[in-house]
Amino acid sequence: MFIHFICFRGGIVIGARDRNNDKYHRILEASVKVFADHGFHQSTVSQIAREAGVADGTIYLYFKNKEDILVQIFNYKTTQIFERFREVVDSAENPVEKLRNLIRRHLQEFQQDRNLAVVYLAETRQINRVMEDQIKVMSKMYFDLVAEILEQGQQDGHFRKALYLGLVKRHILGSVDEVISTWLHADGEYDLVSMADPLVDLFINGIGT
Repeated sequence: MFIHFICFRGGIVIGARDRNNDKYHRILEASVKVFADHGFHQSTVSQIAREAGVADGTIYLYFKNKEDILVQIFNYKTTQIFERFREVVDSAENPVEKLRNLIRRHLQEFQQDRNLAVVYLAETRQINRVMEDQIKVMSKMYFDLVAEILEQGQQDGHFRKALYLGLVKRHILGSVDEVISTWLHADGEYDLVSMADPLVDLFINGIGT
């Protein structure tokens, strides 16, 4: 969905060429670290420039302001992550394994990039969110992917037909987010990906006998 986007920000056009620029990516990665360390609202463009090793003015060659940086972080990362989600889902032979692969990859992405996990959870849990529109798009993409898996599982008998899919989708995303949040609060003292199988078993088997 985001692969071919072009961002228009205050007359600045960020196209494919600029998004392949090394400084552009350095600024994005530096921004994720600064936002994770200081919080989005407390961070400054000067801190980002210093972390990226560029002049303050260089930031404005690629981004209109701090909010624009956050938007483009989410757009860029969403493209990458959902391509990986789709790849692992499509590689599985049945809906249970598709769900297992999705959850495992979801946890793996955030374990590999703890700063992104901090920024993502901080932003999604804000009441007045800078990223409201982007978060809605991301949630819909995730829900659509989960719904695809669930519907296939209902058709071939892996999952019960009498499911309220809207509730199940939110339960899965909420549970994964909570597991990531708990891992962050524990300072990553254990393997986050190891939680994938217990989570999927809970989704599949529930808590009944």
